Amino acid sequence: MKNVAQMPRLRETIREQFSLPLIFSILVFPAALLLGIVIGDINPIYGAAAAGCLAFVVIVWIRLDELTVTLIIAVHILVDWYLGLRLIAVLMGLVLLFACYFGRSANHPWVKPRPIWLWGLFLILTIYPAINGGSLRVYDADTFYPSIVLSAFMMFWLGNIIAKDISALQRVFQLLGVLAVLIAIHTIIEATTGKFLFESARAEAALVQYSNYQIAGTGISRSGSFLGNPNGNAAFLTTSFFLPLGLFIASKQLWAKMIYLLEILLILLALMFTYSTGAWIAMLAGILAFAIFVGHIRYSVLLLMLIAVLTVIAFTVFPSQIAVQLSHASAQNESSLHVASWQTAIRVIEAFPLFGVGLGGQAYMIFADPYRVPAQIVPLQEPDNSYLQWGAMAGIPVMLIFLLLLVYVFWFSWRNWRAIDTCYRPLLGGGIVALIALSINSLSVDGWTSPGGHASLGWLIAGLVTSPLIGRCLHQQSMPPVNRMAEAIPAQADASRMEKAKLGT
Repeated sequence: MKNVAQMPRLRETIREQFSLPLIFSILVFPAALLLGIVIGDINPIYGAAAAGCLAFVVIVWIRLDELTVTLIIAVHILVDWYLGLRLIAVLMGLVLLFACYFGRSANHPWVKPRPIWLWGLFLILTIYPAINGGSLRVYDADTFYPSIVLSAFMMFWLGNIIAKDISALQRVFQLLGVLAVLIAIHTIIEATTGKFLFESARAEAALVQYSNYQIAGTGISRSGSFLGNPNGNAAFLTTSFFLPLGLFIASKQLWAKMIYLLEILLILLALMFTYSTGAWIAMLAGILAFAIFVGHIRYSVLLLMLIAVLTVIAFTVFPSQIAVQLSHASAQNESSLHVASWQTAIRVIEAFPLFGVGLGGQAYMIFADPYRVPAQIVPLQEPDNSYLQWGAMAGIPVMLIFLLLLVYVFWFSWRNWRAIDTCYRPLLGGGIVALIALSINSLSVDGWTSPGGHASLGWLIAGLVTSPLIGRCLHQQSMPPVNRMAEAIPAQADASRMEKAKLGT
């Protein structure tokens, strides 16, 4: 009898394991590989592109959503930004969004982003500045609105949908940590050997133009990796750092802690070779915030001990790099140029308060030049401050809406953090602190407004930690059984009364 009772469950398990998406993947993958080989004989680039597209379709079809969003971030950095194709990641995100909608089910629920009305205003009010800025240069037309505005909304929405439970959140953080480690390794190789692996002609020209980003008077070059600018690379690494840190604290297995610790060390080492003062300030502020969001005094002590050990190791093993970093941070020309760029941006906001000068580096360089303060000795394409950049390029209303969106993000993530059990708080806290670090770093660089990829990363993390699905799921998991029974009793009583009423009629 027991075996007979287990037969339906066995059939259901077999049906889940050998589902239609899996069968489709088994049939399509060899065909995709063969087609890629055939096209590759004609043109290797076209072959790689065809194979990549077909592989992406298979991954979306079998609903590996966590892997898909990580690939979108990777493509945004490596293809759209580094190779200059610009719109591939946006198209991939739209495909995944449609797949999530048409494939919605109990296991893959569908939600709308919060607050949808504020996102609608953000998308609409940035259209006119995007047209103004894009009319001066094609690069700005197909970069700023798709990569900064539309991509922000899309990645935030995908994060809301994909974070359906704590396991999904953990998987996304793990995959994003792997991506950050790969870029960190590339950064370390570039800094220690002087060789840029997989260097394109576009990247080589940029390095020649900026003299390999050498620090004046030292002969030491700052490493930008695939992000190009060392400050952009540092912003990406700083934001990503807190994901493996949260995983390290939340993990229970020793082997997993060792892997996350290795990721932490590699990201910190790569960050050191960027020599970015703003990123280090954001890192230190984020660590202090993480001591609060870690959720338990024992975890806070462990975190402080880890930071103390890493600090001693850094000053012992890398004294010359630390000295260069301190010298670069105290350089008068660096700080004065930053302050001057902010003053210029404030003047531009005063002159163009409603719609700004237009979304685009060319528009800002042209229209901001008459308002440039004397201390800003060179014209700039953006004011080294994401918040002032929104005001100067798109107007004060858009800047206020952007700030209000960030307020909502931190408010919803704080509510999720408070609703969950203590053991999950380091994981969710790592995502929240990553956003805090990116927001602080955006005071000195174009963190939230960069088309390089870390803005999309930030909005993806924001969508993950604010998801109403994960908040609901974790609230149910953290609710004591007595409370669950107490909530179930009124529902059962209502059902009983309705049944009696039906019998009475």
